[in-house]
Amino acid sequence: MDLNDKVIIITGASSGIGEATAKKLATYGAKVVLMSRNEEKLKTLKDNIIQEGGEALIVPGDVTKSTDFENVISKTIDEFGTVNGLVNNAGLMPLSFVEKLKTDEWDKMVDVNIKGVLNGVAAILPKLIENKGGDIINVSSMAAYRYFPGGAVYCATKSAVQMFSEGLRQELTPAYGINVTSIEPGAVATNLTDTITDEDIKEKISKLEEMTTLESEDIANAICYVFLQPKRVNINNMYIVPSEQQ
Repeated sequence: MDLNDKVIIITGASSGIGEATAKKLATYGAKVVLMSRNEEKLKTLKDNIIQEGGEALIVPGDVTKSTDFENVISKTIDEFGTVNGLVNNAGLMPLSFVEKLKTDEWDKMVDVNIKGVLNGVAAILPKLIENKGGDIINVSSMAAYRYFPGGAVYCATKSAVQMFSEGLRQELTPAYGINVTSIEPGAVATNLTDTITDEDIKEKISKLEEMTTLESEDIANAICYVFLQPKRVNINNMYIVPSEQQ
């Protein structure tokens, strides 16, 4: 099985899960469209993919801006003639205790983690309906189901992504053949925790270093598995946690 006829957009592609996913999909023949605000890192990633025999297009953009997403769709169609899938991966996790009232960080999480997903779906959906099929993969989290200290707002955003994904599946899959999946990882070794400014949370997060976490490649493998399924198969949710995580 391969993805030679697929054109897939990946947000947050400059690092972590997004970068690993782009590389993995490209090895299966997918033409990957790399979206992130960090153009320099995207250029490096594109060069790596091309050196390995893959195809990649860079379209820098901010997922919180609907016009940026519309530009990504336009550039993708100009370059490849179509678009078949979207991996809504971009996300922020500046954890903090609610009493600290870091409302600016709350707003950023809502804008990126929720509105960013909505913007992506709104931009790609007309084309997928026109194509009578495609795939939308939203990266949620085990936090969609389980609160952890400092995660009240973050968990709420990921719960929103999980439920939005289920709504999309019920509305779009039977009617248009657009498969929708919510990917729900546990602890992953990425730079997601770099945005944390609450010192009390940093101390708690450091304890995760004692556990063998997932690697970005583990989530990339799961995402690739979803794309490789026949059209008749919709994988609703993938809940992926480290073996040592309770």
